[in-house]
Amino acid sequence: MKLETIIRRKTRVMKAKRIGRGYGSGVGGHTVGRGAKGQKSRSGHKSLISFEGGNVPFYRRMPKYKGFNNKFKVENAAVNVFTLEENFKEGETVTVESLKEKGIVRKNAASVKILGNGDIKKKITIEGIELVSSSARAKIEKAGGSIK
Repeated sequence: MKLETIIRRKTRVMKAKRIGRGYGSGVGGHTVGRGAKGQKSRSGHKSLISFEGGNVPFYRRMPKYKGFNNKFKVENAAVNVFTLEENFKEGETVTVESLKEKGIVRKNAASVKILGNGDIKKKITIEGIELVSSSARAKIEKAGGSIK
């Protein structure tokens, strides 16, 4: 008989090792597999995940954010010229509402700024948008459009 010829049992259930039942149990005796002394060897030991053995925890070592948060700041939604070229037809007017309807700008956007990235060849009228960069203004007017 060899070890590799032994048939393996399918339902192999072993009893759990009984800890702390004297020297004859095979798991130490008085230390019961917990080592000798220290906090982890005592009963009722529970430490936080962030506990580092008495060191100052990592989250307390990190510098805290100190700064100012301006609650009155208005974030402008940026729209590039090539986006207007793709989404609007010749002779259409671009307003904040039309940009919101087409999903180019979020519905809760307070203000919109048109930037000059890309090219435009369509004649488009822009109404109700005060913030237009100088390069975007030049490209729109070169294509025959206007800004009101």
